Amino acid sequence: MARARRLPEAAGPRQGQTGTGPSLRLLILGDSSAAGVGAAHQDQALAGRLRDRLSEHFSLQWRLLARSGATTTTALRLLDTLPPARFDAVVIALGVNDTKNGLSLPRWQANYGALIDRLENRFGARTICLSGVPPLQHFPALPNPLRDVLGRRAARLDAVLRQMAHTRPNLHHVPLDFDLDPKFMAPDGFHPGPPGYDEWARRLAPYLTT
Repeated sequence: MARARRLPEAAGPRQGQTGTGPSLRLLILGDSSAAGVGAAHQDQALAGRLRDRLSEHFSLQWRLLARSGATTTTALRLLDTLPPARFDAVVIALGVNDTKNGLSLPRWQANYGALIDRLENRFGARTICLSGVPPLQHFPALPNPLRDVLGRRAARLDAVLRQMAHTRPNLHHVPLDFDLDPKFMAPDGFHPGPPGYDEWARRLAPYLTT
């Protein structure tokens, strides 16, 4: 993993308003993948691809709150930097860094539960998409045996998210189970490229339009 090529976060705005129709206020919260590492511009990254899909149906107000290296712990602090706001829907994209850091399952569940509670109670979130922890065992940048070790950890964290999504009707676990063919990956072999971000947005969008 130390050999992985370091790429910048995607350039471009991190909030905006577009589209026509019913109002939808969207927050995307996460780590380097949410920040668009692997894409040159936010238009090609997760936020931009979701924006374009959702603005076909809604008057969309969107905001991206993401930082490379973010964990569930630092995401809680990121939320504290937001001014008072209301969001109808939230996408959470976290887990890779908690996997790499060896966070315990109880702490992962507690941190993630705290994020959900804060999003609901402070920001009024009605729909929350728990984007799955990626299958790290398939990441080209990771050498073995590290790849397999992290893959098993990621699967355990993802299973917690799947279970959490069954506890409340407004939570949706959206697994990242599409083929990690090289065409979907960035040159660093660790982040999505534009085709990967587009596929990710395609899978998330149906949960945000109902």
